[in-house]
Parts: sequence; structure tokens; C-alpha cells
Amino acid sequence: MKILVVEDDFVCRKLLHKILQPFGECDIAVNGREAMDVVRAGLDASAPYDLICLDIMMPDMDGLTALEEIRSLEKERGIDLGEGAKIIMVTALSDNRHILQSFRFGCESYIVKPVRREKLLQEMMKLSLLPEGTV
Repeated sequence: MKILVVEDDFVCRKLLHKILQPFGECDIAVNGREAMDVVRAGLDASAPYDLICLDIMMPDMDGLTALEEIRSLEKERGIDLGEGAKIIMVTALSDNRHILQSFRFGCESYIVKPVRREKLLQEMMKLSLLPEGTV
């Protein structure tokens, strides 16, 4: 599995990388703009990401903007909604406005920090990225 962690906070980025690394190639981006660059490069190389863990509050380009642009980029490439990367929003924001907006923009899951390994792996199982019983 090809995974991208998009997180500006060092500690959160390191934790997500540690949890996800055993399950595949795990790349890191520190903001939405950098994420767009690596997502585009993956699509150009016919090696798209299977999973993107995306924070919302980041400098340069926030996660909601990145989410919207990732889905737009996939659409331009002929990738239908649900056929592209599975995107899990991983954020400190727990208000309904951000949650609903994230799902409207095309995320598959939403996890409120602090991230727990079990919760993240359960969400990955729900998205058929891991076999049942992985936790």
C-alpha cells in the first residue's frame, strides 16, 4: 500500500508515520501544497496513493483545500469518486461544520486527534485497506 501523511506538526507526523509504516510505503508532506505536488507526481507515474491521512489546519494550503484539489485532480485524470485515494482527515477540529465540509469535499473518514493506533487501523479496515482483525 502507498500511503501519504500530510501533517505540519512534527509529533503528529512522526506518530502517524510510525503507525502506518508497517503497512506500506509511507511518504510525508508538511502542508497541503507539498501534498498536491506528491499526489500529482504519483498520478503522473501511474503510482497513486492508496491512503492519504490529511490534517486540516496547516500553513500554506489547508487540508480542506488540498482535499478538494486532490479530488479535482483525480477527476481530471478520469478517476471516479470512490476509486481514488482513500482520504482520512486527521485533525483537532471536531465541529460539525468541518466534519460535514470534509465529507462533502470527498473524504472517506474523519478522526479527531489525539490519534489512537486502534482507531486509525479500524478506519483502515472499514475502508478495506487492511484485512479484518488487523487490530
